[in-house]
Amino acid sequence: MRIGIIGAMPEEVASLIAEMSIEKKVKKAMMEFNHGRIYDKEVVIVVSGIGKVNAAVCTQILVDDFNVDAVVNVGIAGGIGTNIYPGDVVVATDLVQHDMDTTSFGDKHGQIPNMDVFDFKCDEKLVELAKKACEEIKDINSFSGRIVSGDQFIANVDKIRWLSEEFGALSCEMEGASIAHVAYLNHKPFVVIRSISDNANNGAHMDYEKFKEISVKNSNRILRTMLQAM
Repeated sequence: MRIGIIGAMPEEVASLIAEMSIEKKVKKAMMEFNHGRIYDKEVVIVVSGIGKVNAAVCTQILVDDFNVDAVVNVGIAGGIGTNIYPGDVVVATDLVQHDMDTTSFGDKHGQIPNMDVFDFKCDEKLVELAKKACEEIKDINSFSGRIVSGDQFIANVDKIRWLSEEFGALSCEMEGASIAHVAYLNHKPFVVIRSISDNANNGAHMDYEKFKEISVKNSNRILRTMLQAM
């Protein structure tokens, strides 16, 4: 099984790349794809860059050029649920693009026109592996549910509350739903694992820089445990 692992920023996957045995590096679309093994699993680890377009291009390259069997997106995100705090982990069950808006045509927020689904559902087996990994790491609080994505860094409390009310989302970020969209179109199983760096909905909106390092560490711990179990 060949697993594609995507982080939007270098720090989100740097420690994983440092641990892997790299067989080759391939540069394409201004991204570096590290192909090799970690925990005796074949992986391709890449930094996509921030935003939905970068993430979509990256995922399609993983499918076309590396023929990955599954895609995992790991990194940090903003919290939405009022009981979710920096350092907590959210395993996505499904993802929606919150900034897709064709409501003037009668669609609901997040619906991609002419798409046969509203949300992109993560692979159940990968979700269960991620949840089991969370359970094994006792000092991390974890949740599972919907993550929403958009090309916006959300720090406004009213916007966060709207995302909660409109989508029932636990977390928001800028790449996951795009990765999910491409994986869905290509019939590839995927999962998104995000650790919370800040949450404007419960007063932790100024903690991004303070908790970023902890959040990256926690999401990577979950992925390491998953990989060893696969």
